[in-house]
Amino acid sequence: MTRRTLLRAGAVAAGTSALAAATAPGASAASPVFVHGVASGDPLPDAVILWTRVTPVPEAMPGSGVGPATTVQWQIARDADFTDTVASGSVSATAATDHTVKVDATGLTPGTDYYYRFVSGGAVSPTGRTHTAPSADAHVAGLRLGVVSCADWEGGYFGSYRHLAARGDLDAMVHLGDYLYEYAAGQFPVSTGTEVRMHVPAHEIVTLADYRMRHGQYKTDPDLQRLHAQVPWIVVWDDHESANDAWAGGAENHDPASEGDWASRKAASVRAYDEWMPVRMEGDRLYRRLRFGDLAELSMLDLRTYRSQQSRPLDGRSVDDPGRTMTGQDQMAWLTAGLVSSPTRWQLVGNSVMFAPVLLPPLDARTTRALTTLLGVPSSGIPFNTDQWDGYPADRQRVLDAIRGAGRRNVVFLTGDIHTSWASDIPENAADYPGAGTVATEFVVPSVTSANIDELLGVPPRSASPALEEVVRSTNRHVRFVELDSHGFGVLEVTPEAAQMEWFFLDDRTDPSTGVRRAAGFRVREGSARVEPLAPIGYAQFETGQP
Repeated sequence: MTRRTLLRAGAVAAGTSALAAATAPGASAASPVFVHGVASGDPLPDAVILWTRVTPVPEAMPGSGVGPATTVQWQIARDADFTDTVASGSVSATAATDHTVKVDATGLTPGTDYYYRFVSGGAVSPTGRTHTAPSADAHVAGLRLGVVSCADWEGGYFGSYRHLAARGDLDAMVHLGDYLYEYAAGQFPVSTGTEVRMHVPAHEIVTLADYRMRHGQYKTDPDLQRLHAQVPWIVVWDDHESANDAWAGGAENHDPASEGDWASRKAASVRAYDEWMPVRMEGDRLYRRLRFGDLAELSMLDLRTYRSQQSRPLDGRSVDDPGRTMTGQDQMAWLTAGLVSSPTRWQLVGNSVMFAPVLLPPLDARTTRALTTLLGVPSSGIPFNTDQWDGYPADRQRVLDAIRGAGRRNVVFLTGDIHTSWASDIPENAADYPGAGTVATEFVVPSVTSANIDELLGVPPRSASPALEEVVRSTNRHVRFVELDSHGFGVLEVTPEAAQMEWFFLDDRTDPSTGVRRAAGFRVREGSARVEPLAPIGYAQFETGQP
């Protein structure tokens, strides 16, 4: 363990008793005003977003549009007893923002633990703990991030959040999308009949009131509340925060004939997200960049708002069209300029859909173009999933050209969306790997609860998937690790020497007390742009930092 980690562990221990009491399951029940907990996010060296929601009267439930304006006081301090308060203020929570409260607390000290709380009408919220980012010029020896994606309320309990909250050693949480799901109760496409708890409202969410209600339901989960209260979150949406397979002009799970125009639904989902999440947005712009001293920059991408409509996998003319975009022109310019000019050792990309190619099989366009043109299939091979970057190869190539042109060797994509676990090299040419070289690496985390391959097929875990995994690895040799069945989370640790991901899998997503195990670990050494396996170690050893 680094000296910094030990010092932070001591600081955490000093405030554990007060914080544990405030964030234990059911703790908010003592204060019906703060039933949705507290949260923080988007840490800067001198600022952090603080969040809560108040219920001023019983009928002022999420999405109700009723309830009086209520004054809410906020406090942020260096200690859990609030004897050393460094900033405070008051805001008015109204029905116009669903009685949510967001404060951008400024004037803080870089690299510092803080405690915060809210007070309204004599009621006191649970106490949250947060942490500011290091100063831009600080030498940072280590960064540890929890990484999650795809949490379907009906698919199981949020055991991943409980185990992450118990660690006490994270600098921040990175949520890569599908924080919630839009489907009607019991209508998740691959989990019907296996729900352990049901969505509210029971119908598919479409209106602003619907999205507010669904956000409110998710924020009542005790494990989610505990993790929000323990550490700042850095979030980005994927599709289910609005509708499945969303793109700039619509979504697969949106019917204009019965659900109205897409622009209105999308705007409602964005407004509710901005109200209910501890995120710093500029209007409806979500993509942004956070820095951790001289060690790492994290670019969080919005890969739904600006993208072209998805292509069919066999439609080579559409897939290969250089005018189609995943990011949109402005976001692409922002992303590539940031990667090229970054002053930090590592460049991390928070990426909601898989970046590495998964092709059946990879083809070398230089030698097979005549055949693929004749057949009308994509020039680099048939994509497994055109909702991923495989459906937008021209945009992916623009990113790779920028990375390679700048001589960057430490770009790591952090990805969610596909409910499975992967570690991959990003090849220059997937059909000529490893001979053509690599440009970057990617770590994909599994779902918190959302159904995956074994559940999709209706077979026991680890019965059909090992054969599928072998097919993937044998045809796409840059894929170094893939596991298609398990639910859980990742923990990313970044040092000047390496970036490594540890995968932790739950024993049973339907058990609210589920255990967890460390399942795999891969790292990329500084300057290598190649992933390599970590030696197997026990969960307890990793938790305590023992060799």
